[in-house]
Parts: sequence; structure tokens; C-alpha cells
Amino acid sequence: MASKPLQEPAFLVLSALAAGPLHGYGIAQDVESSSDGRVTLRAGTLYGAIDRLVAAGLVEVDHEEVVDSRLRRYYRLTTEGGSRLAAEAERAEAQARRALERLGARRRASAVVRDGAARPARGVAGGLADGGAVPA
Repeated sequence: MASKPLQEPAFLVLSALAAGPLHGYGIAQDVESSSDGRVTLRAGTLYGAIDRLVAAGLVEVDHEEVVDSRLRRYYRLTTEGGSRLAAEAERAEAQARRALERLGARRRASAVVRDGAARPARGVAGGLADGGAVPA
């Protein structure tokens, strides 16, 4: 059975950690930068996502250090986390590709109609099949 798709914050955290171990603030900065400012993870959302990812075995603590009398914890992807990120990225890519293909088909159909190559079917009395006015 396929696993449930990751929520966007979790996906973005895993993506940030794919480049290597980061501490929480570094993850938040990477997410904001890689989303072109569209996504800003506040502390509660960020650490909630990290806690869930750790519990799921997708992320683990890499190391800790004390900076300015404060503990800074660095996180890294697990092997399972890397596999899950790859699967999620492939799923998202396939969905985007299908959407773009459908939009392309729709655009091509619209272009054909605009260029006059396709015309609506005419009804028995020479009008449009749907009862609309006949173009001049």
C-alpha cells in the first residue's frame, strides 16, 4: 500500500535536509529560500514537522553543539527519509506532468477552434446544434 503523501512542510524539511545536516533555523531559511519566499515555517510548524519526521524514522539527530549558551541540534535524513523524499518528488513530478499534458491538449484544442479548423456541428435547419446563432 502506498504511503500517504507528505504535507508540504514535511516535504520541504526533507528537501532542505537532502543537501546535508542543518539546524532548525537553517532548515527554516532553506525552506523560505527554496520556495522563493512563498513558505515561511514558524517555530511551532517547523519543530512539529521535525518531531513527526523523527518519529517516522525519516529524520534523525546528526549532532548537537552549544552556541551562545544555547543548544543547537542538527538533523539529517535517514536512508528511509531519502527514499521517501525521492518517492514524493517522483509522485509530484508525475502529477505535474499529467496536468501540463492536459493543459497542452486543451490549448491545442483551443488553438484549432480559434484558427477555424474546427467548427461546431450544424443542426438540421442550418443553425448550431445547440440552438445558438449561426456565425456570419
